[in-house]
Amino acid sequence: MADIIQLLPDHVANQIAAGEVVQRPASVVKELLENAIDAKAETIKLLVKDAGKTLVQVIDDGVGMSITDARLSFERHATSKIRSAEDLFQLNTKGFRGEALASIAAIAHVELKTKQAQDEVGTTITIEGSEIVDQDVVVTPTGTSIAVKHLFFNIPARRNFLKSNTVETRHIIDEFQRVALAHPSISFVMYHNGSEVFNLPQSNYRQRIVNIFGPKTNEKLVPVNEDTDVLKISGFVGKPEYAKKSRGEQFFFVNHRFIKSAYLNHAITAAFEGLIKEGTHASYFLNLEVNPQTIDINIHPTKTEIKFDDEHTLYAILRASVKHSLGQFNIAPVLDFEHDANLDTPYDYSNKSASTPTIEVDRTFNPFNSERSTPSRPSTPSSYSGRKDTPTASWESLYVGMESKGTKSKNDFSEIQFESVESTASLFEDSQIASKQATYQLQNKYVLSTIKSGMLVIDQNRAHQRILYEDFLKYITGKDTVSQQLLFPLQIQLSKQEHDIVLNLKSDLEYAGFVFQNIEAHMVEIIGLPINVPESEVSIILEQLISDVEHEVPDANFSAADLLAKSLSKSLAIKSGQSLTQTEQDHLVNSLFACKDPNVSPNNKPTFITMTVDELDKKFM
Repeated sequence: MADIIQLLPDHVANQIAAGEVVQRPASVVKELLENAIDAKAETIKLLVKDAGKTLVQVIDDGVGMSITDARLSFERHATSKIRSAEDLFQLNTKGFRGEALASIAAIAHVELKTKQAQDEVGTTITIEGSEIVDQDVVVTPTGTSIAVKHLFFNIPARRNFLKSNTVETRHIIDEFQRVALAHPSISFVMYHNGSEVFNLPQSNYRQRIVNIFGPKTNEKLVPVNEDTDVLKISGFVGKPEYAKKSRGEQFFFVNHRFIKSAYLNHAITAAFEGLIKEGTHASYFLNLEVNPQTIDINIHPTKTEIKFDDEHTLYAILRASVKHSLGQFNIAPVLDFEHDANLDTPYDYSNKSASTPTIEVDRTFNPFNSERSTPSRPSTPSSYSGRKDTPTASWESLYVGMESKGTKSKNDFSEIQFESVESTASLFEDSQIASKQATYQLQNKYVLSTIKSGMLVIDQNRAHQRILYEDFLKYITGKDTVSQQLLFPLQIQLSKQEHDIVLNLKSDLEYAGFVFQNIEAHMVEIIGLPINVPESEVSIILEQLISDVEHEVPDANFSAADLLAKSLSKSLAIKSGQSLTQTEQDHLVNSLFACKDPNVSPNNKPTFITMTVDELDKKFM
């Protein structure tokens, strides 16, 4: 039988490897930024066009490469970071696999320009699909510039699977923020389609967080610092009152490398237990420094997953450190939270002995006497009262005039009728009254109603979502909504990324009933709201909307109006556990079946189920 196993060509192997390393334009951004950091750059510029589909370029002022290194850098498993397998446990660099540039060059057009400080001229290399098209000398500043153009040009299927420019840009910004937060001592600049998105100068960690997420973030941060033999923690956590429903502002960095860890995230959640509402998530920006020999980062090509030798110890230290910081800065309630400082004894009275107060009693006092004896008071100016006592009528005068001519005496109450409080209802009458009730609420979650064939069980939250969804969709598409004006403008602080999302949805939000007076870089000012949106819920609604936009996976038929209607209906719908009156239950049922599609919620989940009499009969067999 003929041999069937063959060795794949290098360009095919590179395309296969690229499927793991380069998943989207944001992956290219991450790899190129990390290479620039490993090159000891002090200033890094990122240029992006069309969400990275047309161009991703990173320019740095690092050490640069020689002619040989520039050519060899695009070979598979060619790296300057490690020399042997033992070096994997002493990693102090971002990259070490030697696959990134080879994978990128296999699926894109790459142009490299690099020069070392001691050289007069640099080197330029142009590669298209792993094939070197041109190599020459070039005049270029010290450092490296890599431009990746036409990503996935030779893999159309992968390019078609990319999301919309809005979604891909969000992923690029996420990667940029993660790298920039991990290295505040490096200056970062980002441009998208020619406009500046971020300009982050060299700063400390707190300033870098504020520069990325807005000036109002500064007042939300609580410092966390802990230094042990096992783990060194530095960074900040957000105050409990600023907890959000989304997980957008949660960052773990291990040895200046961004990671994702559900186990360590649970330690933060445990530290905030009892301080934040259920369903909300605290913000944190924490740097963890551990011995490189105690971690393994060679698990996945993206290097965002790490294995620790002793996770339980790290969990305990992290939880205790965050809890200690919250208590140290009076964020968490103290043990004696009932203590009132106003009841403390003043220092002037601390050495004085207590004296028994004197009590004076008027033993001749009688409230039914018309003439009251006044207790003797000392004739001192301090005890003089300017009130003049006037004789009051006796209690019998309250009944004067009750008798009239031709009636009996005033003490005869035989003909006066009193309201009876005796209960005359019976069990049979109660059952008749209850049978007239059309709907019932079960566990403050379901609304039960009878139909001709049996019983109807409605999920009140999903049903109300369907009702609000169709109402909002009608307002947005019909553009005839009504707004309620606010007496005072409402100002909401936003990060740069959140500001861009609100700006893109501004027209749809205005059709839904929102009226904006001003939209600045980190703040939005609202002067009008939809008629059924309470002012106290606006920040929660916008936060939910931004989270939905960020986590939505839209297709080619993506509609911002549809997403907005879904998000608003989810935020404003009646929650499970909320008690409804009889009128509210009836209105919910009637409004649901007045909808165009009452069977499912906006997220295509059933809003009600029916149970026939035959099905009920089978339960009793």
